[in-house]
Amino acid sequence: MEKIRIIIADDHQLFRNGLKILLNAFPEFEVVGEVSNGEEFLRILKTTKADIALMDISMPEMDGIEATRKGLKLCPEIDIIALSMYGEEEYYYKMVDAGAKGFLVKDSDISEVKDAILTVRKGGSYFSQELLYHVIQKIKHRENESKSANLSKRETEILFKICEGLSNQEIAETLFISKRTVDKHRANLLGKTNSKNTASLILFAIRNKLIAI
Repeated sequence: MEKIRIIIADDHQLFRNGLKILLNAFPEFEVVGEVSNGEEFLRILKTTKADIALMDISMPEMDGIEATRKGLKLCPEIDIIALSMYGEEEYYYKMVDAGAKGFLVKDSDISEVKDAILTVRKGGSYFSQELLYHVIQKIKHRENESKSANLSKRETEILFKICEGLSNQEIAETLFISKRTVDKHRANLLGKTNSKNTASLILFAIRNKLIAI
């Protein structure tokens, strides 16, 4: 089985070294590069083939948002997962707009980092469950906000469940409806909010103050 090639972009060397050791301990992963800022990330992309980039949002010279945007232009096939600190929620939608497919808090357990990488490589989006819990405690149900996107009461309810990190099957079981019905509502949500994926939907909820940060 071909290994998943990973680049770590973070301006703290001790953090990079520790994460590299932990990731290389998994037989399915290989850290092929580490950089301390966005400029270095763009340079390494020209010489190193990678599948995943773990991208710090706050870095000197070029931050993770710009590095993500420019990096995906150079290598559209790479998947980028943002490395976040609490308090950086205001940058999440910018990272999604730039092309990030996942978010991890920096103190995540290595098993969650593994799950995030595997999920994103399979075409999904990933939000750290700890991060979601931190944000979801501040949920505010605001009907006037949901009406601005023409969301029905059921669509708004399902959007909140998505923000809680539930799968379509779990949402169906929680709301006592069929998964097919949830699938349909989710498709409607993507269309109405002009979102590309689950990460975009969550950021829509944050940006429109359905979830307060």
